[in-house]
Amino acid sequence: MSEYRYKMPDVGEGIVEAEIVEWHVKEGDTVTEDQHVLDVMTDKATVEIPCAVNGTVSKLVGAPGDVIAVGTEIMFIAVDGAVPAEADAEAEAEAVKPAEPAKPAAPKAAEPVAAADAPSIASRTDGERPLASPAVRKRALEADIRLANVPGTGPAGRVTHDDLDDFIKSGGRLVARSGSGSSSVRAPRTGVTEEKVIGLRRRISENMSHVQRTVPDIAYVEEIDVTALEELRGHLNASKSDDQAKLTFIPFLVMALTKALPNTPQANAHFDGEAMLLTKHDAVHCGVAAATPNGLMVPVIKHAESLDIWQIAAELKRLAGAAKDGKATKAELTGSTITITSLGAIGGLVTTPILNAPETAIIGVNKMQTLPRYNAEGLVVPRKLMNLSSCFDHRIVDGYEAAMLIQAVKGYLENPATLFM
Repeated sequence: MSEYRYKMPDVGEGIVEAEIVEWHVKEGDTVTEDQHVLDVMTDKATVEIPCAVNGTVSKLVGAPGDVIAVGTEIMFIAVDGAVPAEADAEAEAEAVKPAEPAKPAAPKAAEPVAAADAPSIASRTDGERPLASPAVRKRALEADIRLANVPGTGPAGRVTHDDLDDFIKSGGRLVARSGSGSSSVRAPRTGVTEEKVIGLRRRISENMSHVQRTVPDIAYVEEIDVTALEELRGHLNASKSDDQAKLTFIPFLVMALTKALPNTPQANAHFDGEAMLLTKHDAVHCGVAAATPNGLMVPVIKHAESLDIWQIAAELKRLAGAAKDGKATKAELTGSTITITSLGAIGGLVTTPILNAPETAIIGVNKMQTLPRYNAEGLVVPRKLMNLSSCFDHRIVDGYEAAMLIQAVKGYLENPATLFM
């Protein structure tokens, strides 16, 4: 019997450290070569780490949230006989693959306090919390049911899902609290949950904090009349072929940006404030922020300036699906030169989005609504309107330049035929 010390492998692309997201084994577990044992995060990509040998885990190094340098010993494995001579070399060269984003661990609820011999609610006093799993507590919270009123039939009086079902079916039998002449099923919510911020959410937090500390930005909001655009969009969607993606507002905005940005190249750029270096891009690599189960991701439509409206829509659909399914590659999540973020489907009149550094501009889409406006003849008519929010790195983009860019975009969107000229 000997001990193999498994080191954090090199995951490529110059990565020198990675954050532990989730262990899939524990000390004492039997492992086999190539078994998926650990998820780590590098930049915005989650990576699966495989085991290098067969054996039994004797020690794990690092917990979720810890940042481990490449080459650091992370797992000790007891193996039969001598450690294979090639194991170390193979471990160093082992190719790791993108993983499904690790499901965040359920937040730990505060430890419940209850008398071990209390099988029912009658023995509970004020301040005591009945035993129950986090899932049961969540159900009770969502139903506005005070768990202290629910008799528990599980071990040590634990409230089970069946107990909660029976209580709900019975109409919520009220049981008087100790020292009180009355009670209510509904009670103040006093629970507190602590959850360690790790993985993608930590990266987002760090990036947003850095931008807010270091980048003086300017916000600019303009009302866009999208009545004509919506008529065109409806017509195109009604006549599209089955293999074409449905057109949303975003592809039109992407096209408008590709036409307007050449006149404001400093808004399609990266700025390194430390080196005082501005890199302007001819290509428009448009990032589109997407909400996913694991946090905000920004898949990138590469070379949007070379695509037609249907190609942009298809690429947008593909990338958004990959991001939400956790299958987007690092190449698909990096390299943007300008970003679009959209909360319009949820609502909201105005947003002030935070820049996706080192980019110098971000465009925010707000909700569309029908409102009365005067036409050229002075008559009040209904128009479909949307506020377009934008933020710019004010070190590079002046207010005048920001306004001119958005006015150019406004012109294209309010006269959508010009997008195709």
